[in-house]
Amino acid sequence: MTAYGIAHLRPPAVLPEDVYRYLERIQATLDPYGGRFVVHGADVQVLEGEWPGALVVIEFPSAAVAREWYDSPAYQAILRLRADHIPGDLVIVEGCGPDHDSAAMAAALRAAG
Repeated sequence: MTAYGIAHLRPPAVLPEDVYRYLERIQATLDPYGGRFVVHGADVQVLEGEWPGALVVIEFPSAAVAREWYDSPAYQAILRLRADHIPGDLVIVEGCGPDHDSAAMAAALRAAG
């Protein structure tokens, strides 16, 4: 099932050169794993709560493949170029299929609770 690497990053006002080097190299680490950017640096419209920072969403064929990418020697070789300069949170999450039914989910949760 499709999975997503989601990062909530809080970049500094001025990006250091290492971050530019990271951006120049990340796509080459994603390609062997079928990773593709879905959201990368777009403006975030906050409707509720707070969202300081930036959002990055990368799509992968599965959560296992996303984890393989993250753990890969190629990505680990560039990770510190970003992580040392931009704090943030990163998660991997599986998507829901096209047949997902939130009403059925509510019924199952209600029955389980």
